[in-house]
Amino acid sequence: MKYNTDKAIAILKQTPKTLASFLSQLPDEWIYCNEGQESWSAFDIIGHLIHGEKTDWMIRLEVILSDAEEKTFEPFDRFAQFEASKNKSLIQLLKKFKILRNTNLKRLKQLELTEAQLQLIGIHPELGQITLSQLLATWVTHDLGHIAQIARVMAKQYKTEVGPWVAYLPILNP
Repeated sequence: MKYNTDKAIAILKQTPKTLASFLSQLPDEWIYCNEGQESWSAFDIIGHLIHGEKTDWMIRLEVILSDAEEKTFEPFDRFAQFEASKNKSLIQLLKKFKILRNTNLKRLKQLELTEAQLQLIGIHPELGQITLSQLLATWVTHDLGHIAQIARVMAKQYKTEVGPWVAYLPILNP
């Protein structure tokens, strides 16, 4: 599918509702479970999404649209949520995410981006040149990836409990 801002917004506006519906009434065992080692829980992922709303997508969009000569993005701290989410509840994080996302989508809609603007270039510190449409398509894909990640992390908590059905459950197998 070719990138389209209206289609992107259709997904982006659903993410806070999807996550709130999926997670808000669950016991802590589901919210804080992970896949072991340095993997992330649903709680960690919501914190990560909040950090992205504050420092990534719209900030980088503004860099691309700016008149500045230098269009290199600041590096994104993929682990900032661990400090920023301390002493907060999941409900607080979900509410914060919803507010930030709604604000960002309101701004995105107001921009009424043209096809020419979508082809403007920014510089990612690791990936090099990217277009605005690639940035925005990545925002959507990033959301969907983290929704899938949350489901996978939670599903894996019952990997040994499903017995022989594990062979029929791709979410439980690498």
